[in-house]
Amino acid sequence: MKPARFLAALALALPVWAFAGQSCEEKPLTPETFRLAMQTAQTVQQRLDALDSDVVVLGRMGQDLSKYNLRYTHAGIVYRTAPDRRWRVAHLLNDCGTDRSDLWYEGLGNFFLDDMFRFDSVALVPPPQVAKRLLERLNQPARLRELHTARYNLLAYPFSTRYENSNVWVLEQLAAAESREAMVRSREQAQMWLKLNGYQPTELNLGPMTRLGGRMFKANVAFDDHPSELRYADRIQTVSVDSIIHFFDAREEGWKVEEIAGAQPRRY
Repeated sequence: MKPARFLAALALALPVWAFAGQSCEEKPLTPETFRLAMQTAQTVQQRLDALDSDVVVLGRMGQDLSKYNLRYTHAGIVYRTAPDRRWRVAHLLNDCGTDRSDLWYEGLGNFFLDDMFRFDSVALVPPPQVAKRLLERLNQPARLRELHTARYNLLAYPFSTRYENSNVWVLEQLAAAESREAMVRSREQAQMWLKLNGYQPTELNLGPMTRLGGRMFKANVAFDDHPSELRYADRIQTVSVDSIIHFFDAREEGWKVEEIAGAQPRRY
């Protein structure tokens, strides 16, 4: 596909006021941002086309979290649709400025248009047997919604069903696809599987002012789902893209991790 045709195909309708933990500031879309997103999407698509899998977990760098030793902030599940074989992204997004979320299905171009910090990404490729079960879930939207809670929390605790965020949703979908012992039909069951299999969330050491300020001034940040002994010690455990990668890579089942360099800003 020629670049111009590719860019036109990727420029789908943008999500309205739906973000994955970004600042929610209304910023005009600049030609440079559009170029970076579309070139990155083209690079990612080419790499996905070369992989022997119809479903991949894709992480992006929406914010700078280097002070927490984290690189990727938001994950979605990328899969080929039938019969056109196009790549689509299924992910959970926050309704900006609220405590609500919904599931979105978008093209790769849109995935990189959401107020990015950098345009590098990471692909987590499941082993064939898990990919098959995950793709079956993606083709049944009702199954995806079994593990969706509309109440959003940017720092949702991984072992509570009170809230959910983008990475929690992805992690629980992967748990449902991985489970061989029993069919996972609820968030409680997905979290039980994760506990039994040793999933370790990322722990953020937040100061009390940061924690209390977030709860007071942001509708999409809460801490009341975290255990008191952790919360009052300013130890906030949550699901990061890095923790998802570390957990499944350590299972030694054939999961593959590949980092993909994105487009770079022009130097004038």
